[in-house]
Amino acid sequence: QVQLVESGGTLVQAGGSLRLSCAASGGTFSRYAMGWFRQAPGKEREFVATITTGGNSLFYADSVKGRFTISRDNAKKTVYLQMNSLKPEDTAVYYCAAERTGVPSEYDYDYDYWGQGTQVTVSS
Repeated sequence: QVQLVESGGTLVQAGGSLRLSCAASGGTFSRYAMGWFRQAPGKEREFVATITTGGNSLFYADSVKGRFTISRDNAKKTVYLQMNSLKPEDTAVYYCAAERTGVPSEYDYDYDYWGQGTQVTVSS
């Protein structure tokens, strides 16, 4: 069983930056594709970014492309989401997720393990 714990969410002004972290325990982290999703109040959960097992292929939602960067450190069993040029519409609970077959996906139903989420609030 894999446990995922996100951290780094906070209140930030528009135009600011944040780095979210997601630490994994249990399982074999290096074999999992990892993803970040977010859910704003009253909206469905949406894809943000995903990364392959070795970190050499990255995929982003159009809404964050050029502003967010996903990365991972397999030795530390951690995946990161660097968020720059934040906008009020980025306000959401951010979740990390692990896909155990190692295939990155933009669909939440492909992921097997989820963290509890971390709140990011961007003020205008």
